[in-house]
Amino acid sequence: MFLPIADTPNPSERAYVTWLLIAANVAVYLLISLPATYSRVDLQDPALLEYLRNVGLLGKVSARQVYQNISAYDLLVFEYGFRPAQFSLATLFAYQFLHGGFMHLAGNTIYLFIFGDNVEFRLGRIRFLLVYLICGVAAGLFFALFAGNSQVPLIGASGAISGVLGCYFLWFPRNRVRCFLFPFPFSFYLPARFVLGFYLVFANIFPFLFSGAQESSIAYGAHIGGFLTGLGIAWATDQIYQLRRGWQRESKTESASLSSLQHICPAVLSGDLIGASNCYLNLDKREDRNQVDAADVMAVGNYLLINGRWREALHVFRRFVAERPNDERIDQAYLGAGKAMLQQPRYQTSAYHYFLSALDLARSEQLAAEARMHLRLIEKQRATES
Repeated sequence: MFLPIADTPNPSERAYVTWLLIAANVAVYLLISLPATYSRVDLQDPALLEYLRNVGLLGKVSARQVYQNISAYDLLVFEYGFRPAQFSLATLFAYQFLHGGFMHLAGNTIYLFIFGDNVEFRLGRIRFLLVYLICGVAAGLFFALFAGNSQVPLIGASGAISGVLGCYFLWFPRNRVRCFLFPFPFSFYLPARFVLGFYLVFANIFPFLFSGAQESSIAYGAHIGGFLTGLGIAWATDQIYQLRRGWQRESKTESASLSSLQHICPAVLSGDLIGASNCYLNLDKREDRNQVDAADVMAVGNYLLINGRWREALHVFRRFVAERPNDERIDQAYLGAGKAMLQQPRYQTSAYHYFLSALDLARSEQLAAEARMHLRLIEKQRATES
């Protein structure tokens, strides 16, 4: 058995939403679930009667047995977990933050911590949060398709996290995952798609189909539904991106006679790249920067790169990536950012990530070949250091 413990490369930006989701899950467990686990039920609580009635125990167990074996946490899960037999939109969200114990929470936290940051970086913080919650809802609905009129509540973040894994599977095929081989004390790297494919097929689909998964304590159906939803969202996002790039190309063809920079930085038109670079770097407003044609921005960034102004070049390329994610020159921006990062040792991992993005989005074989060359150089350097 192997356990994922890290992935590479990782984005340089902090994954605030990923950390927030982890913190929310931990907080609910420590402040609500754990205290309720050690709290006895009130035998006069109407919720207890409903619980016993729905699980078929009313009249079959004594008050002593109830008091000794049922905790306040059981009622909490019954109320806020997602029960297919009693559909509730509120519980479709609430169940995602409840866990059945420390190991359940720890396993979900590890997977979200490892794979969440890259997907958050790709989607952006708000969209990542929305996709996470949507995948959790879809996982619950997929689970309900096969659970019939079950009163057994579904809990856990694994359905939503499986959606994150589905996005990762499609978007980061060249990433590697560091795995710990249990019970042997060493680790090794595997391709991300192998690890996630194993998780989907062998850890979920096979048990779901052949091992009586409907009666298992593990919600394989929710995992499968979440993963497929994430995969579908990632695919649809890429298709929309391609359509928008096509529309932008048509729009630029119609207005190709317009010069983007002549009113803001006339130095570009006269070939003064020093003046043009300083002019562009001093544009504080995003709307002003977006008036500059992408080709002129790339010219500025490459000029700064060639002349050893690494930090300024990185600032130009990274800002281009952030502000123009759908531009047809986005592959050049990723490549330029990676080349600028190579000059700063602490950015080696981030540079690898940017070169991977450049390779994924490359619009020419020349740019793809250059990205591959830098990737191989970084991998050789890592192999030498290890």
